[in-house]
Amino acid sequence: MQPASKEPKDKNNWAQVANYAQLGFIFPAATLVGWLIGLGLDHLLHTTWLYIPGLILGIVAGFVELIRMVSKGAGKNP
Repeated sequence: MQPASKEPKDKNNWAQVANYAQLGFIFPAATLVGWLIGLGLDHLLHTTWLYIPGLILGIVAGFVELIRMVSKGAGKNP
């Protein structure tokens, strides 16, 4: 006889939905932060091109977080 789980199944499903919905905020936020850092460096260093690498780094950071969340979620499914 297996012990009963302390968490209801619905709560576990909602937690998983919340984790994936979090990506809807993290991906654009990472892109925006990278762009803003690039703009700040442009202003500080009196250049006009550093926003592009900042934007690219922000996008890459968003994809890295996407891959982490998906691989973490895939490992938990039976």
